[in-house]
Amino acid sequence: MLRKILVGFDGSKGSFKALEEGLLLALLVGKELHTISVEEVPRFPGTIGEVVEEIEAEETRFGTAIAQARQMAEAKGITLVPHVLVGHEVKTIVEFIEENACDLLIIGFMGHSAIYNRIMGGTCQALVRLAPCAVLVVK
Repeated sequence: MLRKILVGFDGSKGSFKALEEGLLLALLVGKELHTISVEEVPRFPGTIGEVVEEIEAEETRFGTAIAQARQMAEAKGITLVPHVLVGHEVKTIVEFIEENACDLLIIGFMGHSAIYNRIMGGTCQALVRLAPCAVLVVK
């Protein structure tokens, strides 16, 4: 039984497709829906200020997409709980799933870095392999 659904959400076309599936499932099971947006910090930040600036910039970058996602959820009568975190995408999402006991992760097949993912393997493949819950990949 699904208790907590999490959608990987980077504002890309693929993540909006994943969100649509998440909204449908949340509507069917009557549960709230969570999204997670992760921005990687600079590998070697010079100061703590650079990390703070990165967090503030990403809240703004994801803000427009999250606002649109909230509107989509509200139109269906679903509570959407967005989470914006800074860290390594895969590690941060896996840790979030563990800490918050998510039952299902829904992710888009391709995010913003589609060319890089095709060459190197990608976030989607790593999450399917490492997530401690069921994973639904939306094409």
